Amino acid sequence: MTQHTLQGRSDAEVTWFQRRSFLQAAAAWTAMGGAAAAHAQSRSNIVQLVGDALLNGSRLRPEQAIQSGDQITTGPASNLIFVIGNSSFHVRQNSTLTVERGATLSTVGMLRLLTGAVISVWGKGNARSIVTPTVTAGIRGTGVYTEVFADQDNRSYFCNCYGTVDMAAGRDRLVSRSDYHQAFWGEVQPKDGRLLTPAKAINHTDEELEYLAKLVDQQTAWQRLGKKGVKDGKGYMDDKSGQMHPAAVNPGV
Repeated sequence: MTQHTLQGRSDAEVTWFQRRSFLQAAAAWTAMGGAAAAHAQSRSNIVQLVGDALLNGSRLRPEQAIQSGDQITTGPASNLIFVIGNSSFHVRQNSTLTVERGATLSTVGMLRLLTGAVISVWGKGNARSIVTPTVTAGIRGTGVYTEVFADQDNRSYFCNCYGTVDMAAGRDRLVSRSDYHQAFWGEVQPKDGRLLTPAKAINHTDEELEYLAKLVDQQTAWQRLGKKGVKDGKGYMDDKSGQMHPAAVNPGV
């Protein structure tokens, strides 16, 4: 397993893909047609549910389907993995999010994370976004990790694990292009005049992204390139002299 750094999360939360129950669930998902079957709404799009979760205020059952427009809340020691269209999601414990509708019932237009954390892999498609209390991220085809730190006044963390993302916080704007984990803080109050500041890569692993990508017949950037970079939060596959994090280079507008 690749090296990872944790901040306020347990090791068990980032090793869910190693559990026999998940491997069995993922194998069954693939054998039954996976994302294509769920897209056709012929069965549940929940790959795995561990512990308790609520769907629109009522207890979520594994045989149910999650649709765009739904609100999800996970309880302590819970996690939820599901697929909508060509995108896959892993919701960590103690999280609340809304999956807002896009152009169709099977398209996510916006993921609004209120509390907790979610890892997501997004296939190519129309404009979509992830919104937290302090960050808005315009998503293209990419894999990302998003977390809201309630103990830090809802300061938000966002890692563009690979792909291109349009980042915004207040008046700060920049485009994140990443091959290997480019991470940001969405600050509650400006730091040195900025609301988007550089962050390290924390609380998620390469393997988590790889398994979520596999659920929707995709590969991560490092899988496609056949190599990995330095997981320092700057987002570059090759470590070159003078490279800087984009939030340390581009001023807000």
